[in-house]
Amino acid sequence: MIKKILLGVVVIVALILIYAATKPATFNVQRSATINAPPAVIHGYLVDFHKWIAWSPWEKMDPNMKRTYEGPPAGKGAAYGWEGNSDVGQGRMEVTNETPTQVDVRLDFITPMAMTSHVTFQLQPKDNATDVVWTMSGDNNYVSKVMQVFMSMDSMVGKDFEAGLADLKAVAEKSAANPTQPQTSTAATAPTP
Repeated sequence: MIKKILLGVVVIVALILIYAATKPATFNVQRSATINAPPAVIHGYLVDFHKWIAWSPWEKMDPNMKRTYEGPPAGKGAAYGWEGNSDVGQGRMEVTNETPTQVDVRLDFITPMAMTSHVTFQLQPKDNATDVVWTMSGDNNYVSKVMQVFMSMDSMVGKDFEAGLADLKAVAEKSAANPTQPQTSTAATAPTP
């Protein structure tokens, strides 16, 4: 009887591994929101990692996260590293390119699983608002494919993107409504190397 159970387990594991191999070689997660603010205001919250504290969904998951900043304070070459609890893990982001309507970021996860992704924020002016599209894409290694048998990348981070866009909308709209107010930067409260 034990041999039959073990054989059944081996067959199930083998089927999962075979099915994982059929998963796509790449992944793509995308969410969008319309924000009642000009692209320039939103752009400022994307190219300055010090300002991510105000809207990034992962900041709320670990308020005690260790942060480091490198390079220029904002824009191309600005980099941000983090190390936190099991919800946020450890990693690094760097702005690799920016235009008034797009910001590209290289995202390197170190833990819980090493992988590199490409993140893009596209800002499309629309009447008195801006359509913001947040996309993350990358390669699926075999371990990622096995994980995606049980849960897709979209289901893992899609809700976080939605929460982040909602918070970005709130801070950008507040900033756009009070242009004479100095934008509050949390850079002074964040530890730097």
